[in-house]
Amino acid sequence: MTALVEVASYLPERRVPIEELADDLGLTPMQVKVFRRYHKLGEVCRDDGATVLDLLRRAVAGLETLPGQEHRVRYVLYARTFPVVVPYPHNPVHELCREAGLAHAQAFTVTHQACASGLLALDIASRLLAADEPGALALVLAGEKAFTGETRLVPETSVFGEGASACLVAADGPRDRMLSYTADLHGEFDGDSVDLALRYQQEYTDLLVGAVNGAVAGAGLKLDEIDLILPHNVNVMAWQRACRRLGVPLDRVLLEHVASAGHVFCADAFVNYRTAADRGLLRPGGHYVVAAAGAARGATFSAMVFEH
Repeated sequence: MTALVEVASYLPERRVPIEELADDLGLTPMQVKVFRRYHKLGEVCRDDGATVLDLLRRAVAGLETLPGQEHRVRYVLYARTFPVVVPYPHNPVHELCREAGLAHAQAFTVTHQACASGLLALDIASRLLAADEPGALALVLAGEKAFTGETRLVPETSVFGEGASACLVAADGPRDRMLSYTADLHGEFDGDSVDLALRYQQEYTDLLVGAVNGAVAGAGLKLDEIDLILPHNVNVMAWQRACRRLGVPLDRVLLEHVASAGHVFCADAFVNYRTAADRGLLRPGGHYVVAAAGAARGATFSAMVFEH
């Protein structure tokens, strides 16, 4: 059964209040107030002097079990929200592989499901490892730069922060075992009309809740057997609505990084995992849900259930 061997994350120390970003993001004073008071977005991480490669490098450096095991890594998957994050011909993944002694690994990018691509990358890694030789590992990376208007802001919804994560995955293991995965794709949301955006907002909560319920049922569990939900850090209000629909207390969702780091692209799940593990919020044998939503060429709502 697919298992997480180790998860590391990197969040820059620098935090920028959203008020300081208002001009660059084209936000009015009222929009800033809505972000802070209702969505609970207060500040975001920024590392202006770092490149995408720097962010990924710092996350990988946090993996204590990787040194000496590089030869076992057969696949490197880079989960991204946006299809393009650096100008041609730069390739931060291949550069990182060369630096980290992973040039032998098959390296590729996963962007198909926008901010839900991190969970998709874990699922792909799981399938690849299941067909590989025993002892093989995969490395799943996430993290991007907020370098354009589109990569800085989700209008009326969230503000992107910079950071990165690195996750070593094995075909089996004693802890953090993947029990189920649900991915609900909706191509009907492909487009940029006002009516379509409104419909997406109206159906968002039901679709997110459906993905969580689907993953929990797929694991043979009930919601009251889930200790913690590790969310995508889009905003607090979205999770307040989802929790009401799920019948789950909001304090079972790890939301602290929403206010302090922002929406760190596909790295949210792994950043939240690292925080939960460091603080002892994951008990041995307990179950937790990782959830995500992505909007690109349609919409994806996905969730995974793990046993710690």
